[in-house]
Amino acid sequence: MRRVITLLLLIFSIASQAQDFDTLTLDYYLPKNITYNPTIPKPQDVIGFVPGQWHVSHDRLVNYMKKLAEVSPRISLENRGTTYEGRPLLLLIISSEENIKNLDQIRQNHKALVEAGSEDINTEDMPIVVNQGFSIHGNEPSGTNAALVAAYHLAAAEGEEIQELLKNTIILFDPSFNPDGLQRFAYWANTNRSANINSDPQDREYDEVWPGGRTNHYWFDLNRDWLPAQLPESRARIKTFHDWYPNILTDHHEMGSNASFFFQPGIPSRTHPLTPDLNQELTREIGNYHAEAFDKLGSFYFTEESYDDFYYGKGSTFPDINGSIGILFEQASSRGHAQETDNGILTFPFTIRNQFTAALSTLEAAKNMRVKLLNYQRDFYKNARNSAGKGAWAFGSSKDANSAYYLAEIMKRHQIEIHPVTEEFTEDGKTYKPGSSYIIPKNQRQHRLVQAMFEKRTSFKDSLFYDISAWTFPLAFNVDYTEDASLINAVKRITELEKPAIPSVEKSDYAYVMEWHDYNAPKALNMILNKGLRAKVAMQEFGTKNKQYDYGSIMIPVQNQKLNKEELFDFIKNVAESSNIEIDAVGTGLTSGINLGSRFFLPLENQEIALLVGEGVTPYDAGEIWHLFDQRYDIKVTKLNTRNFGRADLSRYTDIILVNSWGAALGESDTEKLKTWIKNGGTLIAYRNAARFLNANKLLDLEIKTNDIEAKNVSFEQRRDFYGAQGIGGAIFKAKLDRSHPIAFGYTSDHLALFRNTTTFIEADDQSYNNPIQYTNDPLLSGYISEEKNEEIKNTVPFKKGSLGRGNVIYFTDNTNFRAFWYGTNKLLMNAIFFGDHM
Repeated sequence: MRRVITLLLLIFSIASQAQDFDTLTLDYYLPKNITYNPTIPKPQDVIGFVPGQWHVSHDRLVNYMKKLAEVSPRISLENRGTTYEGRPLLLLIISSEENIKNLDQIRQNHKALVEAGSEDINTEDMPIVVNQGFSIHGNEPSGTNAALVAAYHLAAAEGEEIQELLKNTIILFDPSFNPDGLQRFAYWANTNRSANINSDPQDREYDEVWPGGRTNHYWFDLNRDWLPAQLPESRARIKTFHDWYPNILTDHHEMGSNASFFFQPGIPSRTHPLTPDLNQELTREIGNYHAEAFDKLGSFYFTEESYDDFYYGKGSTFPDINGSIGILFEQASSRGHAQETDNGILTFPFTIRNQFTAALSTLEAAKNMRVKLLNYQRDFYKNARNSAGKGAWAFGSSKDANSAYYLAEIMKRHQIEIHPVTEEFTEDGKTYKPGSSYIIPKNQRQHRLVQAMFEKRTSFKDSLFYDISAWTFPLAFNVDYTEDASLINAVKRITELEKPAIPSVEKSDYAYVMEWHDYNAPKALNMILNKGLRAKVAMQEFGTKNKQYDYGSIMIPVQNQKLNKEELFDFIKNVAESSNIEIDAVGTGLTSGINLGSRFFLPLENQEIALLVGEGVTPYDAGEIWHLFDQRYDIKVTKLNTRNFGRADLSRYTDIILVNSWGAALGESDTEKLKTWIKNGGTLIAYRNAARFLNANKLLDLEIKTNDIEAKNVSFEQRRDFYGAQGIGGAIFKAKLDRSHPIAFGYTSDHLALFRNTTTFIEADDQSYNNPIQYTNDPLLSGYISEEKNEEIKNTVPFKKGSLGRGNVIYFTDNTNFRAFWYGTNKLLMNAIFFGDHM
């Protein structure tokens, strides 16, 4: 009988939800006892429905925001660029009409707070700046849909309260951090919505197709890109941040459907040590305003028991190293329009109302804490300068000027003072040369940010991390760096960063040679091979009277090409200029070491590459490789869907890439098809947890280390933390290189920093020449690893290569293309692509 009653109640509740959607009005969200200007259009007047009845698509969102800016004197609208799919990256600046007329002056006055000499600035009458950002994960849409309501409220509300708020606040309002992902998810949720709202979690509405709407066009998690700033959405919001230096930045997210609502602070012991204690105290004080608002609303919430403020590449933590307060909001997600949960039926309008409430409580806190937060920001930068010390950091690479340049680009995006090296100098055994090296003075406004980007840290208060525990940028870019450079060469600050200068290509009647050290070398080689030209790779070192060439240098003969001498010269010049890489003319084959006609110059072929995508494949890992080929190297890559693999013609591909996956990305018949393709001469390049797939299907023989750790004196409450501490969330390790092996071509050092976020450890081969990359006996460079795992990783190998028939199987334990900013190991993948047949 009880089950029948429960079922009837559930059916009644579902029917009520459907009725609620039909009768939903804007009053459900808006504060009581406030009047609204009738000349300001409501969201439904433009988008065609009350927010929450349907999921707003990005185009409709844009139409509404443009309409508000058109009719409201409180709003100034900026278009800061476009996404990869061409959608606008809008920013609304919302304030009083008088402030809107004087935005530039207000901005200059506010930015003066972070500069030297700000002690005399009176903050009593200065507006506070709040950056409110919504739904950086496209399938966490309650934030962006709440932005519709919040923008209307701020544009149309009347009365003394709103007038006081707008007079004292500049609101940088970003209604959609991730337009492409939002559009993808809105399409899914709306096309699967029933007229009779179905809250069954097994309904198709709540089960997105791969890759889902969380990510941007190339399947990146945009909430990990605030510090690297490699993507257009990130670059736009970083520019906004540094144009204004907001005092508060909010980041509206969603979490599991069975949760409630989270606001920061997170777990105190997991706050980065460079974040001042006062930051967390102010975060708690702001949290009191959220708690009061949610208590009135009757919504449940929690704080300080999840998430953290450690990795500065997240939206809620990036502000903390820049003198601001970052606030993360996490709302339990309906993942559609209404879904059954442990807490009853969770509706989309309910999630929107909670996000809207948090947006308003943030502004209430900002208004009441205005002077305190302005003074905190000023003191943050004052203390940063006072603690900076003398001297400078320096970084560079005489053999890879472009990698150093790309790191310098990031510095410039973050308004870091940077200088070119004007005179060659040596520090810590490393030489820094003009044209390929940079100096960063320590005594500058962004001192703490540079420290956070360059530090190596191996000791921590906590052993658990919500994200990575290390991100040392010079190691990521594989450039030399020092913390003890002199400022004597820092003559002139760089205002406009220019690409490294390359010498003009001279004409040759014999051959052209390109070193493989530069980051852009694969782009140049792809252009050459795509043109149908002959090119060879040097398996040994050689030299002319003017220059020594390393392993992996590329030689392009002049004779017997499809282009004549003049055409070839013009083409090589174009390759050098478009890739910004040096290509040398060589007039003789009589070189020191091997000669140009040696059998140790091996022929290269144009590569046809396929990347496995679709159900079972980790979108992040696949997207990073797609982005690398498509955006960095202009290399065509075919995305093969796992669903259609059985019907695909594999004979046209030289290489297939299999990234991390879950479950069985390929079935038994698909695996046999892949195996046959390898035996016929193909090269499979696999990553991370593919190790077990390779072993199980006898594609590659890997000896995986196992070490069962026993829990002793660990309570039931502590069990998750105990096992969580054995994971590697993201740390940096040192490996030694055999530079004569093709996988290591292009590297100038015998050691390489590798990023790792797995605990798959592969035993080294008995034959030393089969271990071209091997972790050292003391491998940890930066980040957290447990003592047990630190013992396991020693002397293991992150790379293995085997043969199967006429083909190759190449395996990496970890992602060599992590989050698009781990430039230093991108070349490992490119070496596997171009030189796989010669390993």
